[in-house]
Amino acid sequence: MNAPDDPAAERADATRNRARLLKAAAGLVAERGAEHVTMHEVAEAAGVGKGTLFRRFGDRDGLLLALLGEAEAEFRKAYRQGPPPLGPGAPARDRLEAFGCALIERIAADTDLGATLGRQVLHERRHASDTGRAFHQHVATLLRETGVDGDHDMLAHALLAFANFETTDYLHVGCEISTARLQATWVDLVRRTVRADGV
Repeated sequence: MNAPDDPAAERADATRNRARLLKAAAGLVAERGAEHVTMHEVAEAAGVGKGTLFRRFGDRDGLLLALLGEAEAEFRKAYRQGPPPLGPGAPARDRLEAFGCALIERIAADTDLGATLGRQVLHERRHASDTGRAFHQHVATLLRETGVDGDHDMLAHALLAFANFETTDYLHVGCEISTARLQATWVDLVRRTVRADGV
């Protein structure tokens, strides 16, 4: 039997609390929408103290970012390991086109949990999150693989600026531009960025 101060027992308990909190938060978000969920309600639904919730996630954005990471797991697997052209096996330019088109489609969809959560997090924290960094790294890597000249990191930022929530929501909702037109523009941007003789 583990001693009361056994680090392994404490880690297991922390893991269980995290899973319980994320499950409770996901249920509340699905039921009421992320914008209406408070930290107090999550702690209450999970059956843990509010202090435990804040210690584990820091603040509401921290909790939403953790949920976002969970929600993005399927998409992350698709572009890292799934079938081409989104996943490996297709030319880098084709994968880059498919990635942006998939991202725009998700943002434009009303039912995508990742998009719903992402909209509730401050721009700076969303881009600095594991999900934001993974998107940027993926686009920068594909740009590098195409053989495009230039600063791959900055070019990745420039491309992703077109496919973020603020831009896509403004164009799709505010300007009533179709998802298909936004995706066609992403493809156009990629092809103008990548050299004609790229991979």
